[in-house]
Amino acid sequence: MKVIHFIAGIDKGGGGTTEYMRLLSTALSKHMEIVVATKKTAHPIDIPGIRIKFFEGGILRWFDMLEEFRIFLLAEKPDIVHINGIWSPQNWGFQKIAQEEGIKVILSPHGMLEPWIMAHNPWKKRIGLFLYQKKAIQRVTFLHTTAEMEALNIQYLGFKPPISIIPNGIDLNDIKGIKEHFGTKKMVFISRIHPKKGIELLLEAWRHCNTNGWLLEIAGNGDENYITHLSRSAKDLKNVNFVGAKYGNDKWDFLRSADVMVLPTHSENFGIVVAEALALGVPVITTQDTPWEDLEIHECGWWISLSVSNLEKIITQVLNTAADELQNMGRKGRKLVAEKYEIKAVANQMNDLYKKILN
Repeated sequence: MKVIHFIAGIDKGGGGTTEYMRLLSTALSKHMEIVVATKKTAHPIDIPGIRIKFFEGGILRWFDMLEEFRIFLLAEKPDIVHINGIWSPQNWGFQKIAQEEGIKVILSPHGMLEPWIMAHNPWKKRIGLFLYQKKAIQRVTFLHTTAEMEALNIQYLGFKPPISIIPNGIDLNDIKGIKEHFGTKKMVFISRIHPKKGIELLLEAWRHCNTNGWLLEIAGNGDENYITHLSRSAKDLKNVNFVGAKYGNDKWDFLRSADVMVLPTHSENFGIVVAEALALGVPVITTQDTPWEDLEIHECGWWISLSVSNLEKIITQVLNTAADELQNMGRKGRKLVAEKYEIKAVANQMNDLYKKILN
């Protein structure tokens, strides 16, 4: 079996979808031939063992790009094309050409149909749906979501293709040592710096709590003007630091330095950084706008309705939780990831879905 994954970009600054593509394509390559097709960006990641085809983007090259997609697909002859993400004209164009050539298509929206996203620049979404995206979604062979919550939101919008729910995964072999020593009294945020992530609410809640002796560090990249705005708004918070983006071993060391990781997001179809923190043995605070009810079920974190007051309550609770209790929660989180979110198990489920589509 040969599967081509198309994704708008695999740039280092691409966040969770870039990491998803690296992990999933590597794990799937044990079962089948995987090719990643993507738009060329300034700093693409390398995926060892995976062939990557880069296309030059740009609206001025639109018709040339469609023809390049056709030539590429005719030469590769894949059994399945897996589109990752929506709204990008390149994603739609690649799907269009694949289906014109009779290739089965599976689509992973990656949270891009979640309520918060749909409410952000809604007129652009309505235009996109009218012009091309609604028909494209309706015409796929299968939709893939990472959680039941995402599947229900898609069905609520009226989309009819069958849906397969398969979570994102994490490779535990990437984890070079779990957190062993608690009591650092550090809380960390690590993700893309974006209004969606709820950082402004986190800062406001932190301001209202007695955090003496604790440190909050915020890591990630994003729009420089927005990061500057956040940094200025936190000038009065002497125990809050913006530390820039963290990649590779620096990311693992950063997460491991924390007693707790917080992701106060408005919307997340999965939130791979939650799985990463849990895999290291670090408890997590996140919101009910993510599919992480497991945090409460498995007693490895806090799953809250997003508001400043709720963040204040949980931060205060964390500040008053003994280090050995945080460590115990961390052990439960690592066990959860090993049993449910390890990338090999996720790849097996995706492989089964591909086989189902072809049968």
